[in-house]
Amino acid sequence: MDKLQLWERYKNHLNVNPAIGLMLDISRMGFPDGFFNEMEQRMQKAFDDMALLEGGGMANPDEGRMVGHYWLREPGLAPTAELAAEIEFTFRGVKEFAVAVHDGTVSAPGGRRFTRMLAVGIGGSALGPQFVADALGSSSDRMRVHFFDNTDPDGMDRVLGEIGAGLGETLTIVISKSGGTKETRNGMLEARRAYQAAGLAFARHAVAVTGNGSELDRTAAEEGWLARFPMWDWVGGRTSVMSAVGLLPAALQGIDIDALLEGARLCDGITRSRETRANPAALLALMWHHATAGSGAKDMVLLPYKDRLLLFSRYLQQLVMESLGKERDLNGNLVNQGIAVYGNKGSTDQHAYVQQLREGVNNFFVTFIEVLKDREGKSMEVEEGATSGDYLSGFFQGTRQALFENSRESLTITVDRLDARTIGALIALYERAVGLYACLVNVNAYHQPGVEAGKKAAGVVLKLQGETLSYLRENGGKGFTAEEIASVIGAENEVETVFKLLLHASANGDHGIAGEDGETVFTRKFRCER
Repeated sequence: MDKLQLWERYKNHLNVNPAIGLMLDISRMGFPDGFFNEMEQRMQKAFDDMALLEGGGMANPDEGRMVGHYWLREPGLAPTAELAAEIEFTFRGVKEFAVAVHDGTVSAPGGRRFTRMLAVGIGGSALGPQFVADALGSSSDRMRVHFFDNTDPDGMDRVLGEIGAGLGETLTIVISKSGGTKETRNGMLEARRAYQAAGLAFARHAVAVTGNGSELDRTAAEEGWLARFPMWDWVGGRTSVMSAVGLLPAALQGIDIDALLEGARLCDGITRSRETRANPAALLALMWHHATAGSGAKDMVLLPYKDRLLLFSRYLQQLVMESLGKERDLNGNLVNQGIAVYGNKGSTDQHAYVQQLREGVNNFFVTFIEVLKDREGKSMEVEEGATSGDYLSGFFQGTRQALFENSRESLTITVDRLDARTIGALIALYERAVGLYACLVNVNAYHQPGVEAGKKAAGVVLKLQGETLSYLRENGGKGFTAEEIASVIGAENEVETVFKLLLHASANGDHGIAGEDGETVFTRKFRCER
């Protein structure tokens, strides 16, 4: 195909959405003639399914709940007036609380203003807020934001080290729907200890975002935390960034959350269109179906040519992979569906994995994201007639062309500028595309049995740890191999797990376990030194 033919294909397939300043180019995808006609009936059914979901249908029968993240940016769509009022009340509360923190009405003990915040969460309770914070943050932020997003002790120490003497001016937001999520609970306990070590009352620095009546909600109420905001059971973690989960940290940081919601609301309106060619989310879903043969046969590589979008690929990993990665379809058939997502940023990727993308295994399709506005203000020329931003654009176009010349497929999303409205639109675009694609491949995008299985398995491991350490404490000073301990406690089939638990325990001083080398690592003996 020559350049003029490509130009005509580009004009024929460019989807333009001026209301949100976004264009989607699918011209470099190799879908065959007749593809849209072939998929139209299934696409219309997907539109029907999405309409039922937005209307309050039971989208997650496993958990007996609705899925209503679309109502967050347009409460009037909620199935009851009570729900709509609750959404609006919460958003007013978020904005009022942020104003009170900024003007010092809500302050740290001693009247000190809060200048930092520490958000404690995991998965969707961290990825969305982190993405928004990084994409829209600036040197003029009202508060500096930090995250505990794992149960890694060293990671938490690192964050606390960054906060340093500023802990007394740090507001901590603990985000957990159930209040029992272990990673978040651990982060809260670690934060509490840090405040106590600094002679500070944790409750005077703490805010909860959680389910009504949850363990965390009860703790916050009993201890008199500064505020509590709701997490609703009809909002999944990976689609919660437009609830108090994401809006509270964003508002405190100084981000325009009204613009964030407006961008999402406008994109929702566009992506409700039943005219497939005019609907960018439908086009994304169809291109994913084409590229992966509707079975996850290829990976999704995200290459945003903007530093502020670096975390978008991490955010989409959860949104796409947790939503679509399913063992069985809605009919109970074994399908092992999903699309793997990974990404970097341009033009950093020029010096990383584009070599493989162009010449290695062709097991992917690329989504480029192009941002037309380089920066606020005028750019200098780095050479005659060219700015740094011109080079970024040139590298994007060159990479896109180089991949196409080697039969590598790509999509391109172009946005006018990167601001809160655009971020809201991008989030809404992918939320809708994921929902539509799930309908096309007949899986439930709104449950995650694999995640729950992992949590249960972790619980079994920790129970086994308790039994292992108890045995060593009962036999203080005497050494045993992992095989000996596993046999005595009735865990012969879990000897490998016992071995790894003992390796970890003996590498840390927390449990008083020491290891004594044997002839091999497997004959090493472990004993309790307390």
